[in-house]
Amino acid sequence: MNILPQVTRITKQKRNNQRYNVFLKQGDKEIYGFSVEENTLIEEMIRKGQELDQPTIDALLSKDTIHKAYSLALIYLGHRMRSVFEMKQYLMKKEIDPEHIEEIINRLLKEKLLDDEAFALAFVRTKVNTTVKGPLLIKKELQEKGVHESVAETALADFSREDQLEKINKWLVKEAKKTNRQSHQQKIMKQKQGLMQKGFSHAVITEALEQFKQVKDNQEEWAAVITQGKKILRKQSKKWQGYELKQKVKASLYQKGFGIEEIDRFIQEYLEE
Repeated sequence: MNILPQVTRITKQKRNNQRYNVFLKQGDKEIYGFSVEENTLIEEMIRKGQELDQPTIDALLSKDTIHKAYSLALIYLGHRMRSVFEMKQYLMKKEIDPEHIEEIINRLLKEKLLDDEAFALAFVRTKVNTTVKGPLLIKKELQEKGVHESVAETALADFSREDQLEKINKWLVKEAKKTNRQSHQQKIMKQKQGLMQKGFSHAVITEALEQFKQVKDNQEEWAAVITQGKKILRKQSKKWQGYELKQKVKASLYQKGFGIEEIDRFIQEYLEE
């Protein structure tokens, strides 16, 4: 007849007062058996003198592992809300058993600690309030976090066209104050590209730019022609002279969005004797 191991004593760990070491009597010797969280100790009513067979010990260890993983999940949620996908990825990195991950995810869902719809709404509000990002980019970021497309679209419904236009307008006001020696047309193209990269649709960008109505400053435009023209002239004069040089400079300035009048004036003042 096999004699089952018997709990001889239970001691609190020095470095973690939420965990306990369980010692067992095996034959005539006392050996370290295993350690568990305080919650597991209480829930399973582990006590001195109790006999434990191996299946029971395995079940205790499995429960304890799940409890530790669940505690890790709560700490991860303590920093900010997470999507279901983010939580799964985090637990996988912590090398939690796949079966335990599913159990933990289901518990968190049941307790409403994980909720992709609530997560998506909060994510959208944060991005709208703290960044200059459009719906397309925010949707992409949500999908990268594992949020279903339909859930992302529902959350983005609160980011109205009017809100987008207002946000773009504020951004354009700041951009218009920058002096970067580009042509008026170049500035507008750069603004369009920037807004597209930020995730705004072409239709909303076009409407916003039409409402903003940026007026070309002729003095600033001429200063930009001089700056750009001199750079082009230095580069092209190494290869070309005379008529060919004028054509190369004209073509380059035209590609940069300058008007014919400004280009001809530059040619007259800087290339013609």
